[in-house]
Amino acid sequence: MTTTAANATNAPGRPPAVRLDTVCKSYGSSYAVQDLSLDIAPGEFFSLLGPSGCGKTTSLRMIGGFTDPTEGTILLDGADVTALPPNKRDVNTVFQSYALFDHLSVRDNVAFGLKRKGVARTEIRERVATMLERVQLAELAERRPTTLSGGQRQRVALARALVNRPQVLLLDEPLAALDLKLRRQMQVELKQIQREIGITFVFVTHDQDEALTMSDRTAVLSEGHLQQCGTPEDVYERPANSFVASFMGTSNLVPGTYRSGGVVMDQGPELPVGPREGIAEDSRVSLAIRPEKIWLSDLAPGMARVNGVVRETVYSGPTTTYLIELAPGVTVSVLEQNTDRSRMEDRWSGGEHVEVGWFPEHCLVLE
Repeated sequence: MTTTAANATNAPGRPPAVRLDTVCKSYGSSYAVQDLSLDIAPGEFFSLLGPSGCGKTTSLRMIGGFTDPTEGTILLDGADVTALPPNKRDVNTVFQSYALFDHLSVRDNVAFGLKRKGVARTEIRERVATMLERVQLAELAERRPTTLSGGQRQRVALARALVNRPQVLLLDEPLAALDLKLRRQMQVELKQIQREIGITFVFVTHDQDEALTMSDRTAVLSEGHLQQCGTPEDVYERPANSFVASFMGTSNLVPGTYRSGGVVMDQGPELPVGPREGIAEDSRVSLAIRPEKIWLSDLAPGMARVNGVVRETVYSGPTTTYLIELAPGVTVSVLEQNTDRSRMEDRWSGGEHVEVGWFPEHCLVLE
């Protein structure tokens, strides 16, 4: 992964809101983050995504000044802040726990940072009132955090951070404690607030759907290394490697050997994929294809086709997932929308022989 691929598109003459230049963090001989270079544009909603232990929270803490990098440079709006403590950086952080003061009202929680900075009382009242309106908490201003729902507490934490008007807002999995329905609602609301205010958001999550839903761009990390950085469409539709393909949603990875425009499975037929630039003949590869790109019926001309056996059928309301065995030890997942009532009543059953197909341009060949 090159540094340039992780760069943001900034306004001419304006530096990135955040720049990480070959940043490393080690603990003894073990690296939590290694050679991480990123440019995050002003006003961008940027996500750090990856499994537990990949280095995303460590990266966020280094931006905020809570953790010192072992090597590399951190710049905010072009200024080197690598050695500055958190209170000297123009950033605020929303933690997963929210860290609200339960003995204070919602209004006083939001005003807390402004009071510590010595902002005039009149300005505090105006800014707090405006922010409570923006996060739809004006009617709850006198309530204590302990009387609020999880989503309301999350809004209080967000308002308390945003009222300080930071250059960058850091969010460390702030939606993780919410139930699924509320979490999805807050994803939309958080993105809307970010667009209205225009502050740069750096958002840490392990949830792929969350990153795809909310981000302008996403950096995918694994074991402290940057695997890919790009728009949600880039990382989902054009993963850089097998890790990204498998981590971003569900992807079928079929191992084999690349020969003359096809992938020959270890035990099974050749799967046509067309010529692929940069893939050497007879090299070991993985064929990556998303479940929603595979067809089980009404196959169209030009599709690659292969026979298989249905091994499992999983009904999930809007969709049905089929597990299709293409060859011994090779099973792919196929996702169909339940849009046709006749199709719903005539789902494929285990043991049935089927023909599956996909367009060659919808699959990736990964070395």
